[in-house]
Amino acid sequence: MKNYNVLSELPKSQLGFFPTPVVALKNLSRHLGGPDILMKRDDLTGLALGGNKTRKLEFIIGDAVSKGYDSLVTAGAQQSNHCRQTAAAAAQLGLECHLLLGGTQPEAQNGNLLLDKLFGANIHWTKQNRKGEDIPCVVNALVKQGKKPYVIPYGGSNELGACGFISAGLELATQIQDYNLSHVFFASSSGGTHAGLMLANSILNATHKLVGVQIDKDEVNTTSFKSQVLELANKTSGFLRLEQRYGLSDVFLDDQYLGDGYGIFGAPERHAIELLARTEGILLDPVYTGRAMAALIDKIKKGQLGNSKQVLFWHTGGAPSLFSYANKLDN
Repeated sequence: MKNYNVLSELPKSQLGFFPTPVVALKNLSRHLGGPDILMKRDDLTGLALGGNKTRKLEFIIGDAVSKGYDSLVTAGAQQSNHCRQTAAAAAQLGLECHLLLGGTQPEAQNGNLLLDKLFGANIHWTKQNRKGEDIPCVVNALVKQGKKPYVIPYGGSNELGACGFISAGLELATQIQDYNLSHVFFASSSGGTHAGLMLANSILNATHKLVGVQIDKDEVNTTSFKSQVLELANKTSGFLRLEQRYGLSDVFLDDQYLGDGYGIFGAPERHAIELLARTEGILLDPVYTGRAMAALIDKIKKGQLGNSKQVLFWHTGGAPSLFSYANKLDN
């Protein structure tokens, strides 16, 4: 795995503030009576109120800018954190931005959607299609207008996006000692964060277990999403001319916390959000980090982490979407 320094050869747009801090959640650890809990604060990356997508976008948009594209096109759910950060990056770099958002335009525009508008993004409402199914239509229209559009995949999860989390995994290794760390928990949805961290672990010969908490019930079965993560990890390894190749058993994905589906706010997410806010003064989001933290809390309470001395939760951001769930939190 000697060739990972090829990361430094890839074009990047400087969009965030790194390294993000690692903090000890001493109050939460004491409250749960389990292992020491650390948190990697990627909610503090700086771009448009922060989030993990900044890491992916640095490599993806770096590629777009180096090749002379003048507009960005991507897709997501109505409260997509990825879309919010893409819109902010486009504004910062003077690029046109087109967001394809699932659903129909709501009467009240708040949370991430409000920020998308403030950043000047062009919003295209795509009803049931929130994962970019309608992107070719928008791209064709822009090309006819003389634009040069660059397509960013759903969640920023391609080889370049995964490179952002190889870099993130290497960054984490400079901040903590792996031999004390047994698990890293994170929300796993589009696969780029998961694939990148897998490669970083291989590069470092890290011993901790990566626990991707599955977020999206739209994936019909866990094996299909595992295959998606596996394919991206192997593609990224090949892209970087690394030797590492993975099998399905190398992808650990926990699908026990899907609740009623993507973006459907339930009691576990509410408990996790309120508990972290009240013990640590840290905000989670209702869709991703709230669900992933609920998984970690549940496993600690049930004693399912064995004799772990230390675990880490990777905070991937998303707090702006809290405001769109205010009626579910304030009751």
